[in-house]
Amino acid sequence: MRRALAVMTATTVAGAAWTARRALNRRIGRSPLWPLPALEVPVSGHSPRRALRALIVSRTLPAQDVLELTLESPELPAWTPGAHVDVTLPSGLVRQYSLCGDPADVGRYRIAIRLVEDGRGGSREAHTRLVEGAELELRPPRNRFELLPAPSYAFVAGGIGITPILPMLRAATAAGAAWTLLYGGRSLDSMPFLDDLAVHGDRVTVHPEDEVGLPDLTPLATLAPGTLVYCCGPEPLMEAVTAAVRDPAAVHLERFAPSAAPGPARAFTVELRRSGRVVEVGAQESTLAAVRRELPDTPYSCEQGFCGTCQHRVLAGEVDHRDDLLTDQERGESMLLCVSRAKGNRLTLDL
Repeated sequence: MRRALAVMTATTVAGAAWTARRALNRRIGRSPLWPLPALEVPVSGHSPRRALRALIVSRTLPAQDVLELTLESPELPAWTPGAHVDVTLPSGLVRQYSLCGDPADVGRYRIAIRLVEDGRGGSREAHTRLVEGAELELRPPRNRFELLPAPSYAFVAGGIGITPILPMLRAATAAGAAWTLLYGGRSLDSMPFLDDLAVHGDRVTVHPEDEVGLPDLTPLATLAPGTLVYCCGPEPLMEAVTAAVRDPAAVHLERFAPSAAPGPARAFTVELRRSGRVVEVGAQESTLAAVRRELPDTPYSCEQGFCGTCQHRVLAGEVDHRDDLLTDQERGESMLLCVSRAKGNRLTLDL
């Protein structure tokens, strides 16, 4: 009897320990740096979103200098049209790519990457090192370009900006909404997914610049009330679309390049509370650069306010947020060091 009771007690304790360990692993998975106060070196930056692993099962070239990858994994989360993922390249660089496949295709993602010869090296690395059969690390999808319900839509895409628009067309069609797409590019050879778009008939206008010049955006001024405009492409195109539409509130844009800084930059002071240090941020340098002078291991990647690697908690001071990533809630308690600054003379960071 005593032995049976001892066995039952041991089993109960072991089960409780297993449950606690599993809960702890889940908690750490959501926030790899938890609990932060226990860290010997105070770094509060890494994105709390867990890393995913996916296999590259297909690699194609749908247009000149455009690489299309199909990724598969049973752990890939569901997503909605307009979402993008952060992809960690073999070098450790983090880049953002829109999901251009079908959300109903569970366990499979599709992304497309244009080669930018004069860029910062991410697209070149993707084109040369991301091969079929390789494993790729990415983070769960985020959607800052959500397709809102509407009776009708006007979609405008420029070049690789077609990628987030593709799943929107499927969704709008499934919802029974009226829609049109104006798709522009340098030339037909440079414009991917033309075959995918052909099935939509005269809803789609393909506009190669080398043949017909710049697109005519004046019809956007006479859209029916309630029509939403979704645009992704080069900054001049998005500015022109915004200017052409009568109601700016109807326009939704997707940017993967820094928008203009809101106001002049000036010097300020940053206190690194847990390190007991104070750094001066010059008017012509980023908060990240100044912090890394004192804490060179501070993580970063894109330096444009997109990937979230340099997100850190703000303990005091008002932040001049200059990113297109953080939610309103996140902005209330943190900042991206690479682009954001102080509104006043001083910030205190949990570093």
